[in-house]
Amino acid sequence: MDILTPRPPAEKIRTWDEAAAWRQTLNGPLVFTNGVFDLLHPGHIDVLTGARTQGAHLVVGLNSDASVRRLKGPERPVRTEAERAYVLAALECVDAVVIFGEDTPRDLVRRLAPDVIVKGGDYSPDTVVGASDVVARGGRVVIIPLTPGQSTSGIIDKLRGTGG
Repeated sequence: MDILTPRPPAEKIRTWDEAAAWRQTLNGPLVFTNGVFDLLHPGHIDVLTGARTQGAHLVVGLNSDASVRRLKGPERPVRTEAERAYVLAALECVDAVVIFGEDTPRDLVRRLAPDVIVKGGDYSPDTVVGASDVVARGGRVVIIPLTPGQSTSGIIDKLRGTGG
């Protein structure tokens, strides 16, 4: 019986330079997805596992705390970027996590040059940031259907007693 020894999550959290160097060592298609991943829920898992099936390696671009506040308001994120990165990196389907501070991952997509870019069903191929760069290099855009009833905002509203 083979025993799988998982890599420690901290080893999968990479700087932009580390991720770019890692990218050069890969065999097989690199898949990229991104998001806030504030309170990990089944919808996130469905996107991440669906993304992983699209290639040999999966890198997750993670919005920094500052970018989350700009995009979602001063009460977000709930978890720090370090906590969110660690949880994502602990998932078997994730090969690397890279934090980005911009409002979109466009520069990170250009730096890593993935073969496939994946987003959840609240996007369409023409609204995925970085999709045009991936397609221009001969890559693909994949949209994973949303998991009904799953959203971080819904979880937060339920915890506050204002929804759910």
